[in-house]
Amino acid sequence: MKRRIILPYFFLALLSFSAISLKAQYLWNSDSAFKAGVPNSGRLWGYVFGDYFHKGHSDSLNRGGNNQYTNVKKGLDEFQFRRIYIGYDYNISKKFSAEFLFAAEDDFTGTGDVLSDNKFTPYIKFANVRWKDFLFNGNDLVIGLQPTPAFPYMTENLFTFSRPVERTITDIRRTPSFDFGAGLQGRFNSKDKSAFYGYNLLVANGSSAKPQALNTNLYKWFYGDVFVGFLQRHLILDLYADYQRQNWVPGTHGHSARQMTKGALIWVDKKFTIGIEGYTNGLKQAEVGTAGAVKDTLDGRATGLTLYAHANIVGSKLRAFFRYDFYNPNTKYDNTTYTKYSALYSLGTAYEPNNKERFLSAGFDYSPVNNIHFIPNIWYNKYIGQQANLTGAAAHDYDVVYRLTFYFTFGKLFANPSYSYYPFAR
Repeated sequence: MKRRIILPYFFLALLSFSAISLKAQYLWNSDSAFKAGVPNSGRLWGYVFGDYFHKGHSDSLNRGGNNQYTNVKKGLDEFQFRRIYIGYDYNISKKFSAEFLFAAEDDFTGTGDVLSDNKFTPYIKFANVRWKDFLFNGNDLVIGLQPTPAFPYMTENLFTFSRPVERTITDIRRTPSFDFGAGLQGRFNSKDKSAFYGYNLLVANGSSAKPQALNTNLYKWFYGDVFVGFLQRHLILDLYADYQRQNWVPGTHGHSARQMTKGALIWVDKKFTIGIEGYTNGLKQAEVGTAGAVKDTLDGRATGLTLYAHANIVGSKLRAFFRYDFYNPNTKYDNTTYTKYSALYSLGTAYEPNNKERFLSAGFDYSPVNNIHFIPNIWYNKYIGQQANLTGAAAHDYDVVYRLTFYFTFGKLFANPSYSYYPFAR
């Protein structure tokens, strides 16, 4: 998507002018003042990650859709940014705070945030206000562009290497990581602070940073997440669900919707983390099965499962990590009746139904100083065709990429942002 950059640069210039203005010196209080909720305190933060990568092998059919290395030729190598963040958090008062974020992100699939000459362009990713202790203590109301309950608050932070190395399993399928809406968030500690529990609810447009089209039906995205951490906050159970209509008109196949249910069980320690996350996504009347000249509108069900671990080798300076995903875009696939499937509505790229996938990521994280990371890693994705009588590469093929990822943060440590539920953040 092409975005104009005049507005973001205007805001950056305005922020810089404010920083040097004598009347705005109160913005630059210490981070401890910000964390304490001191009125008129703020902090600038950001992070960057990218890679030097070499494409070792390419899937002959260019499958993968949303995968960042689909259509990248074998043998290609490049230095490339995948994300640049510049954010600002501000305490308006003890009760109200605001969050603002510019983002410039990768465009591997040709649909990302670039200009006509393929240069990055920043866009507004977060812009929200938080009303603390809304209605009762511990309950916050958040309005505006904000992280969704899907994974940013939980598994993306608990599985530390999920985002600098690769998106979470639901993020790969483009479950929104941020959206424009109104949410309620609550986190509560037990009396002895050995356990915590809470919730995160959001009603939003379902279009992330894009304005929703006003000349068509509007289908809001409903998100909900509940969680509990016990055994001295080491064992965390997270349950998530969402729902969005895809089409809703009278007729035999007029009502279409998607509904995801997801769970994660994670053991978190300062020395190691191990966890499992899985989901099922019901795709009601959202796929088409083709049999000769006949096309039938069908229900689908996608499933995904992630196994994840990372551990310290030499304190926090050297760590190792491993991840393996199982993904099936349609457990109801019938290759005896239909020769091919296709997805309808906005699910086309994210849930292309004809190929299962197996994803592996593994590597090491070397951190010479806090907030700087060099991460050699391997990125591997296998494609398994579901159509009948496939042979050769159509039945089994893969992408493999060898990378040196670099990742650095400034300002607040992104691994433990203000909205994180990471148990050792405090």
